Parts: sequence; structure tokens; C-alpha cells
Amino acid sequence: MAIGVGGSTMDAELARMESMRGGVEPISVAERRARIEKARELMREQGIAALYLDATTSLTYFTGLKFYQSERTLGAVIPAEGEMFYLCPAFEVEKLREGMTIDAPVHGWEEHESPFDLLVEQIHKAVGTSGRLAVDEQAPFFLFDGLRKAGLALDCVNGAAIAGACRARKSAAEIALMQRAKDITLEVQKAAARILHPGIKTTEVVQFIDKAHRAMGADNGSIFCIVLFGEPTAYPHGVSYPQELEHGDMVLIDTGCRVEGYNSDITRSYVFGEANAKQREIWALEKAAQAAGFEAARLGAPCENVDRAARDVIVAAGLGPDYKVPGLPHRTGHGIGMDVHEGPYLVRGDKTPLAPGMCFSNEPMICLYGEFGVRLEDHFYMTEDGPRWFTQPSHSIDDPFGLEA
Repeated sequence: MAIGVGGSTMDAELARMESMRGGVEPISVAERRARIEKARELMREQGIAALYLDATTSLTYFTGLKFYQSERTLGAVIPAEGEMFYLCPAFEVEKLREGMTIDAPVHGWEEHESPFDLLVEQIHKAVGTSGRLAVDEQAPFFLFDGLRKAGLALDCVNGAAIAGACRARKSAAEIALMQRAKDITLEVQKAAARILHPGIKTTEVVQFIDKAHRAMGADNGSIFCIVLFGEPTAYPHGVSYPQELEHGDMVLIDTGCRVEGYNSDITRSYVFGEANAKQREIWALEKAAQAAGFEAARLGAPCENVDRAARDVIVAAGLGPDYKVPGLPHRTGHGIGMDVHEGPYLVRGDKTPLAPGMCFSNEPMICLYGEFGVRLEDHFYMTEDGPRWFTQPSHSIDDPFGLEA
């Protein structure tokens, strides 16, 4: 049996868990104000009059407000020059003000009124009737359609050029929050490995992982959880049916949590019982591919270089090529921050230069349909000296968590 796998129970693991939330520092108002000024600077450079933020993580990023998207339009407008403002349903005005950390006027619309008429009116007052409006990249189409029908005079462009550019390079405070989230999830991964026994269901492990994330201080339990045993480990996002664990099964657990809105996302693969020759071969190849990707992450190099380096290792072993299976069927990694998946991406064609503060997953999964799959996922961030791991990669197939390393 691999070291650290099996030998415990759910109750025992939960009983010994302690919160790791202590000392967490939320993002300050001063940092949010600096983000707004950075967005304004980018708007002026690009000739954009204003940025519209819908009720997405970008709204939270700049203002601290946390609302969910719905059919009722709620958001904020940050002009390149002048005072920002909020827009929301009239019955939400007091709630918005209660959660406000960046003070600005709030315009409420009643249920029978068009929010788009009001939004267009206020945009025109703030920035005039010419120029370009950067629209939150996650805003629904009905918002764009509503602005158009309400007579918006500005041309709409993708807000990723502003909000995405700000969000791509994380501050020290953001990296600290992600570090804590990842530290929590790695401990949860270790605990999940210890509770495994023959016959345990994937659904039971999912429930345990959510409870464990809560016990250890995550914002609200697991944000997602994929648990797979045996042949289903070959499918990157799992299958629609639960499995029961058997000796010799490959185990794949991919999960994450949030701390102050910032995400973790870690995957571990190992064998329950004694690994056979093929499982060892593919696991070692996966580890080599992940290491090659990390080594290719150099300041100023394009993001796609990381994907190329990891994929070349896999192809050189006779798998693939490209996205063919057996092999690596998806990109090597994604950016991470307030969204689990955010730009830029470690994929062919993404030529964004790697820069300090950028954070990525590194997960060049190897899939063998009909047999098993191996994904080792850790995240790194770029520093002035190059890449640095948030969590150390899995040690070996026999000691996945490096307990005796």
C-alpha cells in the first residue's frame, strides 16, 4: 500500500482537524482603490471611456461587493475619468450600501422599469455619447442586447482588456490568500487518502472532502470535487456514475476551496494497493511532464511554452501527438485567482508573456481510455526570479505526499 493511503476513518480525520484560517488578511480597501486606478490607467491608454462590471468576480475584485448574477441587472461603472457609480434593483440598494467598501452613488431601478434605460442614461451623463465602453467579459448577452436597444451611443468592447489585465498579475496579498487555500486543500487531500478502504464509494469521499474543507477554515466547503476510482480516472472531468474502491485501482481526487474568495485546485493520483508496471510508468511520465512544464515557465516567455514543454515529454514517450489519446487531451494549465479558471492559459496559441504575479495550474494529465488516467496538479506563481510552487509536487507513486521523503 502506498504510504499515507488507508488506515484511518472519516470520523477520526474530522475529529483531529483544526482551522487553518488564523492570520488570514482580507484584501484591503486601499488595494481595491489601487486596482480601480490601474483600470483607469489602462482605459486611458487604450482609449476606453468606461468599464462596466456585472455581478461577477470582477465586481468583487474592484469593489469588494459580492452578489450573484441573475435576470436582475446589478453592476458598477468605472469611468476613465470621474466618479464611478453602482446600479441595482431598488430593493437591493440598502443591501448594496451595507456591503459597500468603495463609496459611490447608487442608482436603483424599480421592478417595472428598464435597468438598461437607466444604465445608458447614467453612462451618457458620466462619459458622454462617444467612445468605447468595456463590458465585463462574463456579462450575459441580454445585458448587451438591452444596452443596444436602450440607445447606448458608445461602442462595446470586451472588458477583459481592462479587468483581465488587472487580475492576471496578483499582488502579494492575493498570493498569500491563495497560498492558504492551497495549504488547506493539500491537507484535505492527505486526509482523504487516509480514509480510503475497499468498498468506499466516490460519493462518500466527496462528502468527506466538503466537511474537511469546512473544518479547516475554507470559505464555504469545497467549491468543486472530482473523485474517481479505476477506469473512470481516464476521463478528465469524471463520469456520471459513482464507483466503489477496489485493490489495484488508480485513485484520482481533484478538489479545491476558497479563502476570502481566492481559489485552490489540487489533484492527486495514486494507487490503492500495489501499483502495477504500467501504472508506475504512466505516473512517472506524468511527473516528468509536469516538471518540464515548470522548468519552461520563464519570465518573458509566452504561456504556450509551458504547454509545449510538458506535451513534448508525453509525445516523446510515444503518446499523442497533440491532443490524441492515449496522451494529453487538453491544455497543460489555466490561470487562477478569484475564478478557478481565468486567463491567461498555458495552451498553444496563448502568447501572453509570463510576468511576475501570474498564477497557474500545471496539470498535463495523461489519459488512457479504457484503463486509467493520471493527473498531478499543483500551482505555481511567477516571481522576479522565475516560477515558484504553491504546493510541492507529489513525491512518488509509493509515497504520494512525501511523508517519508
